Amino acid sequence: MIQSTPTSRPVRCAIYTRKSTDENLGLAFNSLDAQREAGESFIASRKHEGWTCLAQRYDDGGYSGGSLDRPALRRLLRDIENGQVDCVVVYKVDRLSRSLVQFARILDVFERHSVVFISVTQQFSTADSMGRLTLNMLLSFAQFEREMIADRTRDKIAATRRSGRWTGGRPILGYDVDRSPQGSRLVVNPDEAQRVRRIFELYLERGSLLAVAQELERLEWRTKRYATRKGRDVGGKPFNKCSLHNLLTNPLYVGQVPYHDELHDGEHEAIVDRTLWQEVQTLLRGNNQSGRFHGIESLESSRTQGTFRGQGDFRGRGDLRGRGNFRGRSSELLAGLLRCAHCDCAMSPTHTKRGNRRYRYYVCVAAQRRGWKSCPTKSVPAFEMERFVVDQVRAVVSDPTLLEAAIEEVVARRAQAQAELRKEYAQRQAELRDAANRMRSLLDDGAAMPGSREELGQLRAQMAQAERRMQAIEQEIETLDDAVPDRERVLAVLRDFDAVWEAMDSARRQAMLHLLIDRIVYDGSPESQGVAITYRPTALGVLACQGSNEPAG
Repeated sequence: MIQSTPTSRPVRCAIYTRKSTDENLGLAFNSLDAQREAGESFIASRKHEGWTCLAQRYDDGGYSGGSLDRPALRRLLRDIENGQVDCVVVYKVDRLSRSLVQFARILDVFERHSVVFISVTQQFSTADSMGRLTLNMLLSFAQFEREMIADRTRDKIAATRRSGRWTGGRPILGYDVDRSPQGSRLVVNPDEAQRVRRIFELYLERGSLLAVAQELERLEWRTKRYATRKGRDVGGKPFNKCSLHNLLTNPLYVGQVPYHDELHDGEHEAIVDRTLWQEVQTLLRGNNQSGRFHGIESLESSRTQGTFRGQGDFRGRGDLRGRGNFRGRSSELLAGLLRCAHCDCAMSPTHTKRGNRRYRYYVCVAAQRRGWKSCPTKSVPAFEMERFVVDQVRAVVSDPTLLEAAIEEVVARRAQAQAELRKEYAQRQAELRDAANRMRSLLDDGAAMPGSREELGQLRAQMAQAERRMQAIEQEIETLDDAVPDRERVLAVLRDFDAVWEAMDSARRQAMLHLLIDRIVYDGSPESQGVAITYRPTALGVLACQGSNEPAG
């Protein structure tokens, strides 16, 4: 609950005024002036408590209280968020808002920033217990109103869908939306409906979502393209497994409208035969239950032969045969690190079974969605890739030459990162200096020019943002300073790497690799077969600071 502002410091009071129409606003003394005068008198009566009236005026003339889209109100909320206001004074509560829901939203902003709210004529103040009681009552009514609206909306949607009518949402391929005054409804688009039926038939022929997506890519068929009510074009994208599955399982195509777990006969025309629909659903369920990963032939054929031309930032090399007894126990050891060089997207872990054997892979996400022909990398066996990456880390740890090169590279990257941060810090300093000079210029002119008060508020916000960013940059530079790698301490931490690695569980192994490595980029094209490992600029420094502790902590 909002507490009374301490009297040990001045209480900065902002007076907000509003008038619904612009009638008589041109008079020398209008309604806005009368409201402000009442607010100033109230603030003056609390002068002994340190209350002062801000010179900045927050006047909304000609704006309805049913909307929050008011320029002076926006400026007031912005100044509150910037810590420039301690108390908001209004003539009557409805000057702030006539909507209980919006009123509650505004008071939530006040409460988060410990701002007192006072209504002069209604003796309403959140600085005392009676005012807070009134506030709670208003918020309770606002909550009740929101819940009633939500209940009525849910009931209306349920009744609409149970009657078979379309309740809105994204248009789907095969139908257009007729937005008549009586309500929106789906009407068949003959050309698109023919394509939808062919997509259902293709799935029965191919038996694979990926195979159908590849065929649709060859035919250059796209998802539903339509314009929003604001005129923005959306859709028209290539099909992938997800969008294709959504199409094949949408009961609207057989003339039914879904509502939770229920299906109701719709008022729109079906475009897919019920028998065809049921056959597709049966095949989809069968494929899902079998657990077979579509495209296993492509995965098996992508098994890498020979040696990766692995290179990290230290230009190291490694062999898939590896050293030591590495056991790849985690199916997600490189999740979040491994990326496809060709598609610049993540490679996600997956697996398939043949008999009693389980095969793990990292698969290019783009290849999964668009088909194997779209990506030369496609996939890589998880065991070999994980062993290769661990061998690279082991090589850095055990080879003094590589360790020195890695430390030098990390130091160089840390220095580059610090240089970029210092450059940005200087830019923010210049912005802060320019804003301060502009503010002094406006204050010297008495802030009498039209729009100068609003510009002052903008300058204060700009200065506050610059100061926050400068503080963040200082912390980042300090973090990089603390992460200077010490060769001897790194050696001490990682000397028994194999023993430590074998003792770790899967989660701690993954945490250690994420601590050391920023990203791993795999190029699986036949002519390349390369792996690039990029280490974090603070990685070795963090390990050095661990002393003799376990490095994956």
